[in-house]
Amino acid sequence: MASLSTWCRYIRHKLEYSFSLSWKSYKRGLISDRELYDTVWKNVFQGKLTYLHWNKGEAMAPTIGEQASTLLVRKIPIADPTRVFLGDVIVLKDPDNSENYLVRRLAATEGYEMVSKDEKDEPFVLEKDQCWVLADNDKLKPKEAKDSRLFGPVSMTDIVGRVIYSLRTAVDHGPVLNSHYSMRKDSSLLEIELDVNDMVKNHKA
Repeated sequence: MASLSTWCRYIRHKLEYSFSLSWKSYKRGLISDRELYDTVWKNVFQGKLTYLHWNKGEAMAPTIGEQASTLLVRKIPIADPTRVFLGDVIVLKDPDNSENYLVRRLAATEGYEMVSKDEKDEPFVLEKDQCWVLADNDKLKPKEAKDSRLFGPVSMTDIVGRVIYSLRTAVDHGPVLNSHYSMRKDSSLLEIELDVNDMVKNHKA
C-alpha cells in the first residue's frame, strides 16, 4: 500500500501531466480558453500516466533483453531537457516511419558538441530541440543498432515516453536504469501504477 507522501507526489505528477497535455491542445487550437481548465481536471481524474509498450530486438540489450519485452512507459506530452534527462531510456517515433516507435537511450541534448571517432567527420553542435539517441548494445554496428549514428539528430518532439519497467518473462522483470533524477521522479508511478500481473497477461513473447 502506497504511503500518503507517495500519493501526494503521484497527484502532483498527474496535475503537471494534465496541465502540459491541456496546454498543448490549447496552443494547437483544439480547445478554447473556457475548456482549458475543464480539460486539466478531466485529465487528472481519467486515465493513467503510463502505458504498456511491446518491444522486440537486441538494440537495447542487456538493459531490456534480446527477446521480446513488455515495457511500462511513462507518458511525456511535451519532451524537453526539464522532463527527460541524459541517460534516460526513451520511446520515440522512428525517423524512417512515424507510425513505428524505437526504444533508445538519450545520450545528448541541445548545446552538446558531437565528435565522431572518424576523423573525416566534422564535429557539430546539437541545435535547439535536437537530441542524440543510442542503442545500449555496443556489439552492434550503427546500421544494425539503428540509432543517431545512422539517422543523425532527432527532434525532442519525437519523444513520447520514458521506459520505467521492463518485463522479459514472468520471472525476469524489474525497473529500468534511467538517470538518477528520473528514477526518483518516477518512483511514485511505479508504486501506484505498476501491475506486473497485467504486464504478464499482455506479454506477447
